[in-house]
Amino acid sequence: MAAGISDTNFPVIRELSEFDRQSGKTLERLVFNNRLAMLLLALVATLFLGWQAAQLEVNASFEKMIPSSHPYIKNYFQYRDDLQGLGNNLRVVVENPKGDIYNEEFFKVFRQVNDRLYLLPGVDRARMKSILMASARWTQVTEEGYEGAPIMPSRFDNPEAAFKQLRINVDRAKAVGSLVGTDQRSAMIVVPLLGRDPATGQAIDYHALSKNIEAQVRSLEGDGAKIHIIGFAQLVGDLISGLGRVAIFFVMSVLLATAIIFFYTRCVRSTLMLVFSSLVGVTWLLGIMRLTGFALDPYSVLVPFLIFAIGLSHGAQKMNGIMQDVGRGTHKYVAARYTFRRLFLTGLTALLANLVGFSVFIMIDIPIIKEMAIVTSIGVTVLIFTKLVFIPVALSYIGVSPSAAARSIVAQERLEQSGDTWVSRSIERLTRRPLALAVVGVSLLIGVIAATISLTMLKTGDLDPGAPELRVDSRYNRDVDFISRYFGQTSEQFAVIVKTKPGECYTYPNLVEVERLAWALQGVEGVLAVQSHSGSVRKVLKGAVEGSPKWDSIIRNRASLGSASARAQQEQPDLVNLDCSITPLVVYLTDHKAETLDSVLKTVEAFAAEHNSADISFMPAAGSAGIESITNIVVREAQYPMLLALYVAVMLLCYWTFRSWRATVVALIPLVITSFLCEALMVALGIGVKVSTLPVIALGVGIGVDYALYLLSVQIALQRKGVPLAAAYQQSIAFTGRMVLLVALTMAVSVFTWAWSPIKFQADMGILLAFMFIWNMVGALILIPALSHFFLSDKLHGVVVSGQTDSLKKKSLTKIAA
Repeated sequence: MAAGISDTNFPVIRELSEFDRQSGKTLERLVFNNRLAMLLLALVATLFLGWQAAQLEVNASFEKMIPSSHPYIKNYFQYRDDLQGLGNNLRVVVENPKGDIYNEEFFKVFRQVNDRLYLLPGVDRARMKSILMASARWTQVTEEGYEGAPIMPSRFDNPEAAFKQLRINVDRAKAVGSLVGTDQRSAMIVVPLLGRDPATGQAIDYHALSKNIEAQVRSLEGDGAKIHIIGFAQLVGDLISGLGRVAIFFVMSVLLATAIIFFYTRCVRSTLMLVFSSLVGVTWLLGIMRLTGFALDPYSVLVPFLIFAIGLSHGAQKMNGIMQDVGRGTHKYVAARYTFRRLFLTGLTALLANLVGFSVFIMIDIPIIKEMAIVTSIGVTVLIFTKLVFIPVALSYIGVSPSAAARSIVAQERLEQSGDTWVSRSIERLTRRPLALAVVGVSLLIGVIAATISLTMLKTGDLDPGAPELRVDSRYNRDVDFISRYFGQTSEQFAVIVKTKPGECYTYPNLVEVERLAWALQGVEGVLAVQSHSGSVRKVLKGAVEGSPKWDSIIRNRASLGSASARAQQEQPDLVNLDCSITPLVVYLTDHKAETLDSVLKTVEAFAAEHNSADISFMPAAGSAGIESITNIVVREAQYPMLLALYVAVMLLCYWTFRSWRATVVALIPLVITSFLCEALMVALGIGVKVSTLPVIALGVGIGVDYALYLLSVQIALQRKGVPLAAAYQQSIAFTGRMVLLVALTMAVSVFTWAWSPIKFQADMGILLAFMFIWNMVGALILIPALSHFFLSDKLHGVVVSGQTDSLKKKSLTKIAA
């Protein structure tokens, strides 16, 4: 990695007494003349932050996963207390695999499940629904008017008669498909959750809630009953449960990365030091997260993988420099200082590039992604000490294996003598016009095809049914499938908040307006059903005249409307608040694809623009699908501005490093092509742009630019000394090529282990990141020399290619290695 590597020819100093400890710049002298103090400081910090890391909590917040500052989401938060059950609830279904629900064995389990759910902390008990609750009633139209009672019979002294009556009541209440399955072999309990625990005032701890459900509710599952649970709280619980396996993947990443580093170095002590220092960096990060009030969630749990991989790759570069110097006979302390001089500035530049890649996440107006940006930025900042300072200081004490150092010198000498090999000739041809033109042409063609696919076929949002955060065959998605099949219900609810003046929700003009919106939404593709207070009032009015279809409408009589509204409010309290000022209109959708959500939202917005008045307002959005539609908008709006800001920042960073706009273009073109290829791969894999995948491209660019920094820094420095392009690039490959390959493999292996995660979006991120790390490396090795022919040709540096090329190559390589 390295600006300034090739222009420093340090002498070989075998004895420490011959070295001037006051040489070097101020920072170097401060670090190495106080190296014991530096190590003690690192030890104390590691012990303290390790203790803090052990106390780090694992959780996820509903509020953090939605764009809380968006105006539509502010509507939801403003009226959340009047929309109980829409934003966050559980649906628990108890199934009898041996028969129907009308038997004592099933009801014993069902009642236990109902009672245990009722007593869970954070449950809004007043709004719980099931056939066991008194609020679940049947209503029947008779000649004398309405007749009704709770669905559950009041007496069970004669079980056979009671279950017979229960079956009748279920039919009367039309509860089949809502509270009872269509095959009457299962029953549902709807469990609305409070935003905060009333006992403590703290936000609901979904991890604790999930553990309580597993211990108290799932434990009742057996041969006589199967339990299915869906809802955001259960989803988060399953995600957090999956984090336990992520720890296994982290161990796998550590072992695989260690094997790659050892295969390269063949030095046990330096390999273990690199791995240890990378784990120290991860420990510091987790400890600082605990101190700053962050918790591990399904998104931020991936950050330690990235920090470990970045730290290991940067550390390998330091170790490579020290090994080269020691192999030539330099004392280990002096070699560590030489490496610090060569690599600190460029190492800092590369880490700053990583930092830029992470920090652009802040542009995404979703708290959990902003937190991820902050956490990853903290991690990279930690690496500035643990990689750029700690590793050289530690290696100045322990050194490297003499045999490994000698082996590295032998390998370097082979590279010096490899001018006539096919690899060398192939590398040289990449800088010549025929092959360079072909490589650039094919690459641009691939980029154009990928860009076309990306711009025309890449979708926003979720593309799979159920919860896309988990795999299709996960327990949660199997439960979603069961409930959809037997209850005709989906968790895809898009709610429109209808606001009127207090006590005016049942007036004729307001009810008619709601009916008009319901009618408009029923014609939108993907809408299963629409439920509203106006619809409930209409049904009550129809029932009051013996169910005559002639009266299936909203009448103008205010007194009749008031009476019907009061009854509808009693039967369906979720559709109107206490002072009759908020009446959510709930739209049930077939799926949560972006096209469906956009169609519904556009219909609501168009209707609101025409019909909003001083008396009534239609405000999006609540419900799981409503919130997801806004999240998709935020992601869509942030996608290209975020990438533009990222590329501008990386461009400025490259220009600051190279001091050449031509070199900056050479560095950026492979990154742009890889970005479009990644988006084309997302299309091929059926992955949409969403909260979990949007950061991947930014990560790939922010980290991928390191390869260009490695290669171009050496190449440009040599060209400015008069070395021809072909020779300069060949020596750049000789000095940094293996490290580029090592870094790419280490990074890719570290994140590819996510592919086996039970959390699908983690698996998607792992595959995409591994692809970008590898493809950025391939693009850099092949495209940089080809592009250099056009942008960094010998004519620009006044170089005349002659028979001196071979001698220049050898001299330049010797300078670099030194």
